Amino acid sequence: MGKEKIIIPLDVDSAEKAVELVRALKDDVGAFKVGLELVNYAGLGIFDKIRAAGATKIFYDCKFHDIPNTVAGASRAAAGMNVWLFNVHCSGGFAMMKAAKDAALEAAEKAGVNPPLVIGVTILTSIDQPTLNNELRTPGAVADQVVNLAKLAKEAGLDGVVASPHEIESIRAACGPDFLIITPGVRPAGGDLGDQKRVMTPAQAVSRGADYLVIGRPITKAENPKAAAQAIAAEI
Repeated sequence: MGKEKIIIPLDVDSAEKAVELVRALKDDVGAFKVGLELVNYAGLGIFDKIRAAGATKIFYDCKFHDIPNTVAGASRAAAGMNVWLFNVHCSGGFAMMKAAKDAALEAAEKAGVNPPLVIGVTILTSIDQPTLNNELRTPGAVADQVVNLAKLAKEAGLDGVVASPHEIESIRAACGPDFLIITPGVRPAGGDLGDQKRVMTPAQAVSRGADYLVIGRPITKAENPKAAAQAIAAEI
Protein backbone atom coordinates (compact mmCIF):
# COMPACT_ATOMS: atom_id res chain seq x y z
CA MET A 1 0.00 0.00 0.00
CA GLY A 2 1.13 3.52 -0.76
CA LYS A 3 0.93 4.71 2.84
CA GLU A 4 3.48 2.11 3.99
CA LYS A 5 6.16 3.89 1.95
CA ILE A 6 5.66 7.23 3.72
CA ILE A 7 7.94 8.16 6.63
CA ILE A 8 6.94 11.28 8.56
CA PRO A 9 9.78 13.27 10.17
CA LEU A 10 8.79 14.51 13.60
CA ASP A 11 10.84 17.69 13.27
CA VAL A 12 9.14 19.57 16.09
CA ASP A 13 10.35 21.20 19.30
CA SER A 14 8.35 19.33 21.93
CA ALA A 15 7.15 15.85 22.86
CA GLU A 16 3.58 17.15 22.87
CA LYS A 17 3.74 18.26 19.24
CA ALA A 18 5.32 14.95 18.22
CA VAL A 19 2.64 12.94 20.00
CA GLU A 20 -0.05 15.07 18.36
CA LEU A 21 1.36 14.34 14.89
CA VAL A 22 1.61 10.61 15.60
CA ARG A 23 -1.98 10.44 16.81
CA ALA A 24 -3.18 12.36 13.77
CA LEU A 25 -1.24 10.38 11.15
CA LYS A 26 -0.63 6.87 12.56
CA ASP A 27 -3.28 5.31 10.33
CA ASP A 28 -2.14 7.06 7.15
CA VAL A 29 1.65 6.60 7.03
CA GLY A 30 4.11 3.75 7.44
CA ALA A 31 6.66 5.07 9.96
CA PHE A 32 7.81 8.08 11.96
CA LYS A 33 11.31 9.56 11.99
CA VAL A 34 12.84 10.95 15.17
CA GLY A 35 15.77 13.22 14.42
CA LEU A 36 18.24 15.44 16.21
CA GLU A 37 15.84 18.33 16.72
CA LEU A 38 13.22 16.34 18.61
CA VAL A 39 15.67 14.23 20.63
CA ASN A 40 17.49 17.35 21.82
CA TYR A 41 14.25 19.03 22.82
CA ALA A 42 12.41 16.06 24.33
CA GLY A 43 15.12 13.57 25.33
CA LEU A 44 15.33 9.86 24.60
CA GLY A 45 12.07 9.26 26.46
CA ILE A 46 10.36 10.47 23.30
CA PHE A 47 10.53 6.96 21.85
CA ASP A 48 8.25 5.52 24.54
CA LYS A 49 5.90 8.50 24.26
CA ILE A 50 5.35 8.18 20.52
CA ARG A 51 5.00 4.40 20.79
CA ALA A 52 2.21 4.95 23.31
CA ALA A 53 0.61 7.36 20.82
CA GLY A 54 0.58 4.67 18.10
CA ALA A 55 3.96 4.75 16.34
CA THR A 56 4.78 1.12 15.56
CA LYS A 57 7.79 1.74 13.29
CA ILE A 58 10.37 4.31 14.37
CA PHE A 59 13.31 5.51 12.30
CA TYR A 60 15.96 7.01 14.60
CA ASP A 61 17.63 9.58 12.37
CA CYS A 62 20.73 9.90 14.55
CA LYS A 63 23.34 10.00 11.75
CA PHE A 64 26.17 8.60 13.86
CA HIS A 65 29.60 9.70 12.61
CA ASP A 66 32.63 9.07 14.81
CA ILE A 67 35.42 6.57 15.29
CA PRO A 68 34.28 2.92 14.97
CA ASN A 69 34.44 2.16 18.70
CA THR A 70 32.29 5.16 19.62
CA VAL A 71 29.75 4.44 16.89
CA ALA A 72 29.58 0.80 17.99
CA GLY A 73 28.68 1.88 21.51
CA ALA A 74 26.04 4.30 20.29
CA SER A 75 24.62 1.63 17.97
CA ARG A 76 24.26 -0.81 20.85
CA ALA A 77 22.24 1.80 22.70
CA ALA A 78 20.04 2.51 19.66
CA ALA A 79 19.38 -1.19 19.10
CA GLY A 80 18.43 -1.59 22.75
CA MET A 81 15.71 1.02 22.28
CA ASN A 82 13.98 -1.37 19.85
CA VAL A 83 13.81 1.09 16.95
CA TRP A 84 12.93 -0.17 13.47
CA LEU A 85 15.83 1.57 11.77
CA PHE A 86 18.69 3.96 12.46
CA ASN A 87 21.42 5.53 10.34
CA VAL A 88 25.09 6.43 10.21
CA HIS A 89 27.08 8.63 7.84
CA CYS A 90 28.72 6.62 5.05
CA SER A 91 31.56 9.13 5.06
CA GLY A 92 32.67 7.62 8.37
CA GLY A 93 34.14 4.78 6.30
CA PHE A 94 33.90 1.01 6.00
CA ALA A 95 35.15 0.12 9.49
CA MET A 96 32.75 2.53 11.18
CA MET A 97 29.74 1.26 9.22
CA LYS A 98 30.61 -2.38 9.89
CA ALA A 99 31.05 -1.62 13.59
CA ALA A 100 27.58 -0.05 13.69
CA LYS A 101 25.89 -3.03 12.07
CA ASP A 102 27.75 -5.64 14.10
CA ALA A 103 27.04 -3.84 17.37
CA ALA A 104 23.35 -3.44 16.54
CA LEU A 105 22.96 -7.16 15.85
CA GLU A 106 24.81 -8.07 19.05
CA ALA A 107 22.77 -5.70 21.22
CA ALA A 108 19.41 -6.71 19.74
CA GLU A 109 20.13 -10.38 20.35
CA LYS A 110 21.17 -9.65 23.93
CA ALA A 111 18.02 -7.57 24.54
CA GLY A 112 15.74 -10.10 22.86
CA VAL A 113 14.36 -7.59 20.35
CA ASN A 114 14.26 -7.53 16.57
CA PRO A 115 17.54 -6.19 15.18
CA PRO A 116 17.16 -2.73 13.68
CA LEU A 117 17.94 -2.03 10.07
CA VAL A 118 21.08 0.08 9.75
CA ILE A 119 21.36 2.39 6.76
CA GLY A 120 23.96 4.86 5.56
CA VAL A 121 23.55 8.53 4.71
CA THR A 122 25.31 9.15 1.38
CA ILE A 123 25.23 12.84 0.42
CA LEU A 124 22.72 15.15 2.13
CA THR A 125 20.00 16.36 -0.24
CA SER A 126 20.85 19.95 0.70
CA ILE A 127 24.26 19.51 -0.97
CA ASP A 128 24.36 20.29 -4.67
CA GLN A 129 27.22 20.04 -7.18
CA PRO A 130 28.94 23.37 -6.38
CA THR A 131 28.73 22.66 -2.65
CA LEU A 132 30.32 19.23 -3.05
CA ASN A 133 33.13 20.42 -5.32
CA ASN A 134 33.86 23.94 -4.10
CA GLU A 135 33.01 23.92 -0.39
CA LEU A 136 33.75 20.30 0.54
CA ARG A 137 36.60 20.07 -2.01
CA THR A 138 35.36 16.66 -3.18
CA PRO A 139 35.92 16.18 -6.91
CA GLY A 140 33.54 14.46 -9.32
CA ALA A 141 29.79 14.37 -9.75
CA VAL A 142 27.37 14.14 -6.83
CA ALA A 143 25.77 11.04 -8.35
CA ASP A 144 29.12 9.26 -8.64
CA GLN A 145 29.99 9.97 -5.02
CA VAL A 146 26.55 8.79 -3.86
CA VAL A 147 26.90 5.48 -5.72
CA ASN A 148 30.45 5.00 -4.42
CA LEU A 149 29.26 5.47 -0.83
CA ALA A 150 26.25 3.19 -1.36
CA LYS A 151 28.50 0.39 -2.63
CA LEU A 152 30.79 0.88 0.36
CA ALA A 153 27.79 0.69 2.71
CA LYS A 154 26.63 -2.56 1.15
CA GLU A 155 30.13 -4.01 1.41
CA ALA A 156 30.17 -3.07 5.12
CA GLY A 157 26.94 -5.00 5.70
CA LEU A 158 24.46 -2.13 5.92
CA ASP A 159 20.86 -2.73 4.86
CA GLY A 160 20.55 0.29 2.61
CA VAL A 161 21.13 4.01 2.23
CA VAL A 162 19.52 7.39 2.37
CA ALA A 163 19.92 9.14 -0.98
CA SER A 164 18.26 11.78 -3.10
CA PRO A 165 15.68 10.56 -5.62
CA HIS A 166 18.01 11.48 -8.47
CA GLU A 167 20.42 8.69 -7.53
CA ILE A 168 17.86 5.91 -7.02
CA GLU A 169 18.33 4.15 -10.34
CA SER A 170 22.14 4.27 -10.18
CA ILE A 171 22.16 2.85 -6.65
CA ARG A 172 19.70 0.13 -7.60
CA ALA A 173 21.87 -0.88 -10.56
CA ALA A 174 25.01 -0.94 -8.40
CA CYS A 175 23.61 -2.54 -5.24
CA GLY A 176 20.80 -4.83 -6.36
CA PRO A 177 17.06 -5.19 -5.72
CA ASP A 178 17.20 -6.00 -1.99
CA PHE A 179 19.25 -2.98 -0.91
CA LEU A 180 16.94 -0.46 0.77
CA ILE A 181 16.76 3.07 -0.61
CA ILE A 182 15.16 5.71 1.60
CA THR A 183 14.55 8.96 -0.18
CA PRO A 184 14.23 12.44 1.31
CA GLY A 185 13.86 15.44 -0.95
CA VAL A 186 10.39 14.35 -2.05
CA ARG A 187 7.88 17.07 -2.80
CA PRO A 188 4.45 16.88 -4.46
CA ALA A 189 4.26 18.70 -7.79
CA GLY A 190 4.16 22.43 -7.15
CA GLY A 191 5.24 22.06 -3.53
CA ASP A 192 7.68 24.37 -1.77
CA LEU A 193 11.24 23.03 -2.05
CA GLY A 194 12.36 24.48 1.29
CA ASP A 195 16.10 23.76 1.78
CA GLN A 196 16.08 20.72 -0.49
CA LYS A 197 17.95 21.06 -3.78
CA ARG A 198 17.74 17.60 -5.39
CA VAL A 199 14.03 16.79 -5.36
CA MET A 200 11.36 14.69 -7.10
CA THR A 201 7.63 13.95 -6.71
CA PRO A 202 6.50 10.89 -4.69
CA ALA A 203 5.25 9.03 -7.76
CA GLN A 204 8.50 9.66 -9.64
CA ALA A 205 10.63 8.48 -6.71
CA VAL A 206 8.68 5.24 -6.24
CA SER A 207 8.59 4.51 -9.96
CA ARG A 208 12.39 4.78 -10.02
CA GLY A 209 12.73 2.27 -7.19
CA ALA A 210 12.61 4.03 -3.83
CA ASP A 211 11.52 1.77 -0.97
CA TYR A 212 10.53 4.54 1.44
CA LEU A 213 9.97 8.29 1.13
CA VAL A 214 10.65 10.82 3.87
CA ILE A 215 7.96 13.48 3.43
CA GLY A 216 7.72 16.22 6.01
CA ARG A 217 6.42 19.72 5.41
CA PRO A 218 4.05 18.88 2.52
CA ILE A 219 2.14 16.79 5.09
CA THR A 220 2.93 18.19 8.54
CA LYS A 221 2.48 21.83 7.51
CA ALA A 222 -0.62 21.20 5.38
CA GLU A 223 -3.94 22.70 6.43
CA ASN A 224 -5.21 19.12 6.79
CA PRO A 225 -2.23 16.80 7.37
CA LYS A 226 -4.33 13.62 7.30
CA ALA A 227 -5.84 14.51 3.93
CA ALA A 228 -2.42 15.48 2.58
CA ALA A 229 -0.96 12.11 3.63
CA GLN A 230 -3.86 10.25 2.06
CA ALA A 231 -3.47 12.16 -1.21
CA ILE A 232 0.24 11.34 -1.42
CA ALA A 233 -0.42 7.68 -0.59
CA ALA A 234 -2.96 7.59 -3.41
CA GLU A 235 -0.42 9.15 -5.80
CA ILE A 236 2.13 6.50 -4.81
